[in-house]
Amino acid sequence: MSSRAKSLFEFPRGMAQLLVGANIVVFALCVSQSSTAEISLDVLLRYGALYSQALERHEYWRLISYGFLHANPIHLLANMLCLVLWGGLLERRVEALYFTVIYLCGLVFGGIASSVTHPGPYLAVGASGAISAVLGALLCLRVLGKIGLPWNFFVVNISLNVMIAIGASRVDWQAHLGGFVAGMVSCACLDLLEKTVVRMLRCKFPEFVKMNTFAAFAIGLAWIWSNFYLEDIWVIPVLCLLAAVVAIKALDLILAMKKGLAVVVVMFALVNAVLVVLLSGMLAPAITSFCVTGAGSSAAAIVAMACKNVDLSIGLAAVSALALTFLFYWPQLVRGIADVGFVGAALRGERERRWGV
Repeated sequence: MSSRAKSLFEFPRGMAQLLVGANIVVFALCVSQSSTAEISLDVLLRYGALYSQALERHEYWRLISYGFLHANPIHLLANMLCLVLWGGLLERRVEALYFTVIYLCGLVFGGIASSVTHPGPYLAVGASGAISAVLGALLCLRVLGKIGLPWNFFVVNISLNVMIAIGASRVDWQAHLGGFVAGMVSCACLDLLEKTVVRMLRCKFPEFVKMNTFAAFAIGLAWIWSNFYLEDIWVIPVLCLLAAVVAIKALDLILAMKKGLAVVVVMFALVNAVLVVLLSGMLAPAITSFCVTGAGSSAAAIVAMACKNVDLSIGLAAVSALALTFLFYWPQLVRGIADVGFVGAALRGERERRWGV
């Protein structure tokens, strides 16, 4: 991968495309609930908008969900256009996992900035904080000399955002600013992390390993959080951090072995099947509600059959997750099976060549 951007536009890659698609799908669902393109406040609140006292009521999930809701088509179009224009540039440089981390940091800290700076009642929706984080991360990379975007790219884009924030009364400039700062800081921290792990890890992880590991720990942490109560709330993240360190080092050692890549693919297939079971447990109330309200009316026949035997359906979903993991990771599995020692050497060499993000 080149360390310099060759143009002012890169076609969005995997995660940016997925995020655009997710935002469009959620907006379409909201339109179907509102029966109008101008989404009603009750629908926005029901599906995760950030509002006054949300954090005081410990509804922290809204710090993520609000970023996938949009008030109207113009709001959606403006945010998705910026995500397309900037997201491809950033994901090309830092790859999928770090792009996701930066995006989520922008969502969370943009939402927190919006919450603490609104003394009265308010309602916040939109991906603006996360998308501002993407622009902030690009600026961080430019300051670090890791991307070749011209300075006028940032002058123009930041100026447009400032003008929009000043000219439009409903724009949550606090979320924009919080997300932008979060993007710069998170990108700088990720660069420092990469420089640190050079001395701790032997192999440069393939992107599918990083993304699958990240998803597994996110779901695992959510499951632990929802099933165990501890008086000292800090214990959960500390234990999860220690487990993450151990798991990452174990993956590093396995990838350095002959045929280690194939072993990792098999491990992920089994882990993903277990994750489906954990997710079904966390979503049990929603699944039950859907089956009660939807299975007997307009639900498709296949959904009605699934609701008749939920345990069997969950088992089939877990088996499907296992099979789909093998399908998606098939090239890596074949490469790992055929390995005679070159894969580990290549991954070790790539780790030694890289310095920072």
